[in-house]
Amino acid sequence: MEERFRFFTPLQVRYVETDMQGHVFFGHYFTYFDAGLIEYLRAVGYTYKDFLDGGVDFFYIHADCDYKGRAFFDDTLHVHTRVGNIGNTSFTFEFQIFEETEGRHIAAGHIVAVAVDRETRQTVSVPEAFRKAVSDFEGTAQ
Repeated sequence: MEERFRFFTPLQVRYVETDMQGHVFFGHYFTYFDAGLIEYLRAVGYTYKDFLDGGVDFFYIHADCDYKGRAFFDDTLHVHTRVGNIGNTSFTFEFQIFEETEGRHIAAGHIVAVAVDRETRQTVSVPEAFRKAVSDFEGTAQ
């Protein structure tokens, strides 16, 4: 498993997420990343709502996924999530997905988000409260 990650969320593969080859359709991994990201924000104590309440939103500006294995209907996946970097206006979420029972490595990737003013949509600094929440949760300086 991935020891750099202090957090994971379990997800059950639904039949609708599989394709004619019988495994998860590749595009669904980005949905899994997004679900892991939202649960990670809850875990660190700075939710998407906290961003919005502070007048900040964020846009995904880059995402990638490396496919390491196949997942199938009814597999339970562990979506490991962390913030790997926080810059002035952007932050990067990193992901590793493993199948629960056998520990098979299924996917790895990241999403880069940029902080924007909720009204003007212009870039702004990443909120200090988010930096602190991540640092406190991860035990690192961000």
